[in-house]
Parts: sequence; structure tokens; C-alpha cells
Amino acid sequence: MPALVLLGAQWGDEGKGKATDLLGGSVDYVVRYQGGNNAGHTVVVGDQKYALHLLPSGILSPGCTPVIGNGVVVDPAVLLSELSGLNERGVDTSKLLVSGNAHLITPYHTTIDKVTERFLGKRRIGTTGRGIGPTYADKINRVGIRVQDLYDESILAQKVDAALDFKNQILAKLYNRRAIEAGKIVEELLGYAEQIKPYVADTTLVLNNALDEGKVVLFEGGQGTLLDVDHGTYPFVTSSNPTAGGACTGAGVGPTKINRVIGILKAYTTRVGAGPFPTELFDEDGEALRRIGGERGVTTGRDRRCGWFDAVIARYATRVNGLTDFFLTKLDVLTGWEQIPVCVAYEIEGKRVEELPYSQTDFHHAKPVYEMLPGWSEDITKAKTFSDLPKNAQGYVKALEELSGAPISAIGVGPGRNETIEINSFL
Repeated sequence: MPALVLLGAQWGDEGKGKATDLLGGSVDYVVRYQGGNNAGHTVVVGDQKYALHLLPSGILSPGCTPVIGNGVVVDPAVLLSELSGLNERGVDTSKLLVSGNAHLITPYHTTIDKVTERFLGKRRIGTTGRGIGPTYADKINRVGIRVQDLYDESILAQKVDAALDFKNQILAKLYNRRAIEAGKIVEELLGYAEQIKPYVADTTLVLNNALDEGKVVLFEGGQGTLLDVDHGTYPFVTSSNPTAGGACTGAGVGPTKINRVIGILKAYTTRVGAGPFPTELFDEDGEALRRIGGERGVTTGRDRRCGWFDAVIARYATRVNGLTDFFLTKLDVLTGWEQIPVCVAYEIEGKRVEELPYSQTDFHHAKPVYEMLPGWSEDITKAKTFSDLPKNAQGYVKALEELSGAPISAIGVGPGRNETIEINSFL
């Protein structure tokens, strides 16, 4: 039985929640393997809309066990708030598992995140201000707080003291902020311990045992390929690895156990935050994409930057992730355009470039080279099969598939759970 990775093939916000939810009824485990509550998934079930930030989308599928892996950074207040909100709406959250090795976001991480962004001014990265980067920095610097530390008060106090010893110097002397009291942080964190304890587990052991037993495990990435700290548009990236390799380190599962890697592609392109974006639109078309597509960040609440489909970054995502399939979302948003531009290459200093330039400088100066594809005006939200789509919509999908380098196995034609055309089964 397969282990699948499902991830964003652009800058995030591609509709991963819809794809995960679609597969959720057929898989036994859905695993978040990186990121934190800086990622947002919107899932529509019937007339109900759910906005998830930290929890795996599989939590909405009754037969599925949702898992927060060791590679995730967890804000305990956000975790308990999300669980409470779902419980109030009748969603059973009792099967959730949280890795004891996952790192905790503390109040001092969010403080550092916000004051640093303000200090950077025009050079700011555009973070969500939720403490994600500083938490990962502490993890790498070996001064992080892990979930398991909540259950040893002495160790917890020592670790918080060690972390704040340096941070308070920075806050006071560089940012002119009041020092943070270690005792208050320890007290707050201990207040979450008993509420979180029922969910804490050795998730690496659970997942490997499940795969050995023939269970189906879906690894769900947050953000997107171009926000990967190693393979994205650095420094305008997240602090973890949303790419396929991150599933192995972030969940403790070896690469030989992964059978399929599915990339989620929006039928156009969006991104949130600062950084280069070759196909970004500043005209009526860009505003129309934003309005029709409802392009507002689930987590940030910020309007997303919008542009035409970029086949160069799609090909890049195929390469660095080893993608086996694409799930194309929001095709319905493009209904009504007579012609739809698709970026097939870049022009950099007068030269045509068909692969993503490794140089940040070159990428900043990349100009899109467009090919025009015929559009369609027919409503496609009721389409159930590929042949139900208008000929021009079929042609658009086929062109994107050829340009992107992997087959498109499913197409989203609306926000609802059932508004999806499945061409090839993912399982």
C-alpha cells in the first residue's frame, strides 16, 4: 500500500487542503511534516467551510488518524484553540497524534519574530509574525523546547533559562524592549501540558508500523516548493522544507517507503509576502483573479499577489520533488477570459531561459515569455469528467501538463469536496 507525499508546487496556497481532504477518506493517516501555524488550508465540506492552520486536513475525515510530525513547530495555544473550535462544530479530534519531538513555539519566539521584521523595515521578509523562524532557529542552535519537555519541569526551566539568557540581551540592547521573565514562560507552558498530553506519541514508530502493516499514509506539506528554505526563492522563504525530502526528516520515515509524490498546482499563480514573482499582474486581470479566486491568505488575512501560470516554476517543482502527478486546482477561476497567457520561459538580459535560474539576481530580473492559449466562457463547475470540459479548457489542461513535466491526475473545478474531476486514481 502506498505512502504518498502531497505538497504545493508553487508558492503555497495552491489548494492542498482540498486535495488532502479528497484523499482523506481513502487513507489511514494524514501527516503534517513541517511548518507551523503559518500555513493555512481551507476545506469545504458540504455547506461548511473549515480553515485549518496547524492541524492536518485529514482531521476532517472520520476514519483517518491525523498526525503532527517531529518536523512541525507547534504553538500550544493555537493547537488547543483549533481543537476546541472543531470540537464545538462536532468534529471528532480524539485521534490526533502529536510528536513528542516536535518543537514548541513560545511567546518569546513570536516577540522576536515581530520586532525583527519591524527592525528590518524595507528589507523585511514578510513573515507571518507567528514565531516560526525563531523557533526553527532555536532548534538548529540546540536551544529549542520540545513537546516532551513539558513533562519534565526541571528540564523545561533549564531550557527556557538558556534560551532567554541570550534573547533578553538582544531584546533589551538592540530592540529596546523589556526582558522576558523565564518563570512566566515556564508557568504558561506547563499550563498546556495536561491538555496536550493525551495526543503526545512516538509518531515515527506509529507511522513506520502503520506502513509495515500495509496502511496508507499521506504526508501533507505546508507552504510550497518555492518557499522551501533550501530550494525556494531565498531569502523570501519559510524556515523549513516543504519539498518532498522534508517528509522523510519531518516524519521519520525513510525515502524507500514513499511511493508517490503529488504536486498541487493552481491554474494560475499566487504568492503571499515579499520576493520575486515574474508573472505578477498589477492590472485589471490581476484584480479579477484575486476577486474571483477569493485570494486572501487563510492564515495571514493578506491579499495574495496574483499572476498567470508559470510553467518554469512548475517544471522546477517536478524536478526537485520527483513529482509523479499534479492536482490542478481552481481551473474554474479562469472561466471568462478570451485568451489566457501562460509563461513558458523567462527572458534574462536578452536571453531566453527555460529553467529556473539558480542565481537570485537573475531570477529577480526574469521577465516572463508568454504563449497565448484560447479561453472559454462555459460554466465548468458541474463537470464530472474531463470530456465534460469545454474543448479550450481541455486544451489548457493538456498544455499545462506538457509544459510542467508530469501528468495531471485531478482537476479542481470549484471549491466543494465533490467539485473535482479525477482523471487517474492517486491510490
